[in-house]
Amino acid sequence: MKASSILRGMSRDGSARITVINSTEIVNQAIKYHKTAPTATAALGRLLTATSMIGSMLGGKNDSVTVSLRGNGEAGHILAVSDYYGNVRGYIEHPSADPARRADGHLNVAAAVGYGSLYVMKDIEGMEVSQNGTVEIVSGEIAEDIAAYFAQSEQIPTVCALGVLVSGDGSCRSAGGVLIQLLPFAAEETIAKIENNLTSLSNISSVFDKGLSNLEVADIAFKDIAYDPFDEIEVEYKCTCSRKRMRDGIIRLGKKEVGKLLDEQEAEGKPRELEAVCRFCNTAYVFDEKNLMK
Repeated sequence: MKASSILRGMSRDGSARITVINSTEIVNQAIKYHKTAPTATAALGRLLTATSMIGSMLGGKNDSVTVSLRGNGEAGHILAVSDYYGNVRGYIEHPSADPARRADGHLNVAAAVGYGSLYVMKDIEGMEVSQNGTVEIVSGEIAEDIAAYFAQSEQIPTVCALGVLVSGDGSCRSAGGVLIQLLPFAAEETIAKIENNLTSLSNISSVFDKGLSNLEVADIAFKDIAYDPFDEIEVEYKCTCSRKRMRDGIIRLGKKEVGKLLDEQEAEGKPRELEAVCRFCNTAYVFDEKNLMK
């Protein structure tokens, strides 16, 4: 399958910047790791798609962004982390979440997410404290919630379209997103054209399902607007876990707590060893007592 990719561009009058992503392969990788039900796939896939685009707008190569949905819906906690390049990884608390479909037959992502809060945390190199923003979940459809975050927390007028089309076999048939942000002193004429053009992208997953490229999608969003696409980069679902990182996480519990956990394993008739499972890729790492205690 073709790799996921992000295209970025800017209107020539400096009114708006655009980010377009085809995230189909990212979502299929997430399905592989998390074994998600269709609605959980759509919810996690949309958040991965949005977070990848947000990550690609970071300023430094060692920066990262974490976007977290803590709603009261069936999916529970949903989280995604992206680096500066747009590579992303994610987690969903209840991957089997699959509420009844909406009246129009579409997957009910809003019911899976529910109402609660959306959190955005940016770790910026050189800053001792991360930049944090929180807004209430306005719809649970995720695209509207991302737009609300930028408008309320960063005071940037933003439009966002996200979509994940799930096949009958549970795989992702197509997925993608568009993020457009208006810059200071944006021309009213440009704003009006963008608003009019976005009606053609209301079902963004279907647009990508037709085989359109990122550039062709950007052309639709910026129809009759002079703009320059300035790069297109490949991105992927990329977990950063390692055996050392997981071991260090266990050791940070302290010798007393690790010893207690090992004792509990022995009391249950199990080997004196601990298993750590990465929540982003479900890779399991097993550490025996000797390795932990030395």
